[in-house]
Amino acid sequence: MAKKSKLAERAAELEAAVAGLFTGTPAEAPAAPAKKKKRKAKKAAKKVVKAAKKTAKKAKKATKKAAKKAKKKAKKR
Repeated sequence: MAKKSKLAERAAELEAAVAGLFTGTPAEAPAAPAKKKKRKAKKAAKKVVKAAKKTAKKAKKATKKAAKKAKKKAKKR
């Protein structure tokens, strides 16, 4: 049997809880799942990538500007 996705698992839990409310049978309160550290790592990685892209863009702009200036200087001579 294929492993249920987290979303499907949670949906089943909630359905059971709601059914319990209407039937009067108390459902055991599931402990909140511990948050994964992987997400934080992913976020940090995204930030790093974003920063790298930003610096790359700035460098590209600077080189373009320098090329333009050089072209202007050459024209003036």
